[in-house]
Amino acid sequence: MPASPKPIVLLLGEVLQAQNEWKALSALAELRQIKDGDREEFLDDCESGVHDGVLAISRTYDSVKLTGRFDRELIDLLPQSLKFISHNGAGYDQIDAETCANRGISVSNTPGAVDASTANTAIYLLLGALRRVHVPATALREGKWRGSMGLGHDPEGKTLGILGMGGIGSAFALRAVPFDFKIQYHNRNPVVHPSKNPTNAKYVGFEELLRTSDVISIHLPLNDTTKRMIGREQFAMMKDGVVIVNTARGKIVDERALVEALEQGKVFAAGLDVYEKEPEIHPGLIKNDNVVLMPHIGTATVETLRKMEILVIDNIRSVLEKGCLLTPVVETRRSKLKR
Repeated sequence: MPASPKPIVLLLGEVLQAQNEWKALSALAELRQIKDGDREEFLDDCESGVHDGVLAISRTYDSVKLTGRFDRELIDLLPQSLKFISHNGAGYDQIDAETCANRGISVSNTPGAVDASTANTAIYLLLGALRRVHVPATALREGKWRGSMGLGHDPEGKTLGILGMGGIGSAFALRAVPFDFKIQYHNRNPVVHPSKNPTNAKYVGFEELLRTSDVISIHLPLNDTTKRMIGREQFAMMKDGVVIVNTARGKIVDERALVEALEQGKVFAAGLDVYEKEPEIHPGLIKNDNVVLMPHIGTATVETLRKMEILVIDNIRSVLEKGCLLTPVVETRRSKLKR
């Protein structure tokens, strides 16, 4: 392609709720877009120079269908002109950020924008799991009234263990307070600033949280440390009848071990929005009536998607006007990468 007089920004996927804001970037950059194709085609285009000159990529979570994961193979083929990737999502495990940093590419995500919606989803799943709501809800639609519903549990007085007291974890804790939970949490390190722990939740070690919580809600990023952090050994430490909620990433939990714990009654019920091999779901979870399932829609609201898209666009605008991202991820923040 002929050289562009403006910086080039490549959009992978579609902007759905902030189209006017996206189009406004055309005053500062040449906007290009990929809406269909597959990984092989994208890699071929990178290798043949189709995307040479692109300064920044704006990518949606669902654009992984167009490119696959941004792993070393893909990153090595990205044009040398590329310096920034603005990712639409708080979790950025679809991108090998360390390899990007080594290539001089800075990556941003959307912290904060997803907190309320994801926390709301977690509360919905928590209450649904406590009441094993899937059984009567399904029976009702089948004309069987309550069906074979058993009794559920109330939240009052139970110990809620939060794994990960980041933005989503703290928003979730705030929403849990009116239900009269005793709230505790575990992070790599205790939260120091009161604003990051607005409920004054008690900090405990990882094993203590597993052994003493009636409900465990997962709000961790997925990385090498947290992958399969919850498996057979961890389920064995938990209280009998524990409830598990996961709105973070499916690969944090060994799904087969969770199915076994549910079948054995170790886990009373689970509320899940994420899965180990999305969009595949372990058959043992699908057939288990004590599991509330959602198809990774924790941020699927008009308002939240717009907030996320605006932040992605603001990151791109910052690149074009100031030469840096607003919300760089920690791996590339350390590198202090700039245009």
